Amino acid sequence: MFLSIIIPCFNEESRINITLSRIAEHFSTFKREYEIIVVNDGSTDNTAKIIDSFKTQIPQIKLIDLGANIGKGGAVKAGMLEARGQYRLFMDADNSTSIDNIKRFLEYAKNGYDIVISSRQMPDSTFVLKQPLNRRILGAVFRTIVAIIIPLRGIKDTQNGFKLFTKSAADSLFSRQSTNGWAFDIEILAMAVKHKYKIKEVGIEWTNDADSKMSLKGMINMLFELIKIRAKMYKRNTPA
Repeated sequence: MFLSIIIPCFNEESRINITLSRIAEHFSTFKREYEIIVVNDGSTDNTAKIIDSFKTQIPQIKLIDLGANIGKGGAVKAGMLEARGQYRLFMDADNSTSIDNIKRFLEYAKNGYDIVISSRQMPDSTFVLKQPLNRRILGAVFRTIVAIIIPLRGIKDTQNGFKLFTKSAADSLFSRQSTNGWAFDIEILAMAVKHKYKIKEVGIEWTNDADSKMSLKGMINMLFELIKIRAKMYKRNTPA
């Protein structure tokens, strides 16, 4: 298996069909073996039924149904550890960072990077549709807090949902992940930095989705998650 694509889903009935269709279109001429692992994180709408309906036209789809909502981090972890690909990408169900970026990411991975992450903060990043001002301010405040609590050696954007891992990096990092909530990306990247994985941050074209599920309450919860991650990462004699 060359590539695994992991998509965490919670109540995504209005957009998962569009994303799956775009992925299938992108890989219609792909010559390597790949799989699409969609993790249903306890959705209460028709997300699972829609995913199932795509299996006949996209046989590469595999559905993992968690049964209960455990959080985006837990859903991504489940998909990453179930994946069989030599390279493993997790992406958001809204396709805000288009699957069309995958070719560039794979090139970086083939050239020696263990982890390739998308970034809205790179100089070459472009925006089809920007976030509203209040969300941009919240994002800037959050990035500052992250930089203070957990040093990540210059990584500018921890939260954009399009990250590629080699098999060895994914198996090592996600098997030790303990954060099930929104801050899981930070825990993964903090472990990667601590253990000297080679990370490439890449500018992308990005489209804001007005239906984003992140809220002020979510950011407050992430702050508590950050404190727990900090305690875990820097606790004496505790491997992370």
